[in-house]
Amino acid sequence: MSNLRDWEDLASRLDGVYTVEDFETAAYRLVAEQVIYHSDRSSRVTYAILDLYEREFAKVLAPLGVSLSINRQLRYVTALPRHAKASTATVAQTLFALVLRGLYDEGVRAGGLTEDGEVLCDYIELQEKFHLMTGRDLPTRGELDTLLRFAKRWGIARRLEDDDSGHLTSLQEQSAGGVAIRPAIVDVLGETALIRLAQWGAAREVAHADGAADEPMAIEDNQGGDDEAA
Repeated sequence: MSNLRDWEDLASRLDGVYTVEDFETAAYRLVAEQVIYHSDRSSRVTYAILDLYEREFAKVLAPLGVSLSINRQLRYVTALPRHAKASTATVAQTLFALVLRGLYDEGVRAGGLTEDGEVLCDYIELQEKFHLMTGRDLPTRGELDTLLRFAKRWGIARRLEDDDSGHLTSLQEQSAGGVAIRPAIVDVLGETALIRLAQWGAAREVAHADGAADEPMAIEDNQGGDDEAA
């Protein structure tokens, strides 16, 4: 199943329950967004289609080198490339993603998951943990806003208190809100990510001792599996 006629045939058998547009939209969103969560109000129809027709969508994605996986316990779908292409992310982007992964694992061990499998972290805790894990201060409002947009695009975190403009609120208001670290972070950033976070501190100390500036770090585009970590 890989073209319009295939979707038309499937839609016709469903007697209008789902349309060709529904199938096309689901396929596009899955590839573009990487992770689809049932808990997102705008994604519930898309999740339902992917859940019901997993085999058909897996066939569509296979020629693209993309693997589809559904976590039905926490209700999310991931589409991750089997052969991720390395690109360059900034140190800030990479470290932020790795810290989120570390915080997620801490939350799991502490039994702090929500019903949707998220770990909630307020901005005070995020500031403290970021400094503890990286030796750096958490980026200020403008850069943090950008980092959180990247995290949302990767499907690994979301803000709890976006205002109408989509930007972070003031620091005072932030302290009452925070970040939800989403369960697909374990799929997008595998176990290797935790090793890289531990290695970062040592590498940073050596670089600073030599007087070298921080260099961009390699990160995988739409990485998948334990061997493909940011």
